[in-house]
Amino acid sequence: MSALTVDHGPAGGQEWDDLVQVWEQTDGPEGSRVEIIEGIVTVSPAPANSHNSIAWKIQRRLTAAIPEDWGIYQTLGVAVPSRSGLFIPDLAVVPEAALNEPGNYVPAAAAELIVEITSPSNAGHDRISKPAAYAQAGVPLYLLVDGHAPAGPTVTLYGEPTGDVYRVHTAVKTGEEIRLPAPFELTLDTGDFPAE
Repeated sequence: MSALTVDHGPAGGQEWDDLVQVWEQTDGPEGSRVEIIEGIVTVSPAPANSHNSIAWKIQRRLTAAIPEDWGIYQTLGVAVPSRSGLFIPDLAVVPEAALNEPGNYVPAAAAELIVEITSPSNAGHDRISKPAAYAQAGVPLYLLVDGHAPAGPTVTLYGEPTGDVYRVHTAVKTGEEIRLPAPFELTLDTGDFPAE
C-alpha cells in the first residue's frame, strides 16, 4: 500500500490573511493559475489543450454521478490554511452550499473529490504537496491523472485520509478503467485521454 506525505509548518492568523491578500492581488497572465503552495504565491501557465480535454472528459462523466445540489468546478479556490495552501484544482466536486459563503475560495474540507492533472511545471506539487494538504483537510477522494509519471502515464485514486497521508485505492496505467467508489459509483475509461 502506498502513501503520500510531506511536513511543512502551517500558516496561521495574520500570516495566512497576508498570504491570501497577496494571492488576491496577484494578476497572472490570462488563463494562468495563481495558487499558494507551501506558503508561496505561485503562477502556473495555462494548461495545454490535452490537459483541458482530460478535465472535460472527467467532468462530463462526473456530472451524471453527483447529486443535483453538488457542483463540479474548474476555477474554484480550495484553501488549507494549516498547510499554507490555497489551490485551484483542475476539478473540485463540492456541494453548492459551500459556495454560499463570501470570498474567493472554500475550505478544502468542503470538497468530496479533488482532481489534479499534472503538467510538467506542477507535477511535483500535484504528487506531494497538494495531496498532503487535501488529506489533512479531510477531502475523501483525490484523483491524480499523471501523464508525466516517471514509469509512464498513470491515473491514481487516493482515499482514506489520515493526517496528511492518503492510501492508494486504485492505480492504473492511462488507457485502463478506474472505479470511483460511493458516492460516485462510476467507472472512468481513461482510454480516450489524450497523451500530454
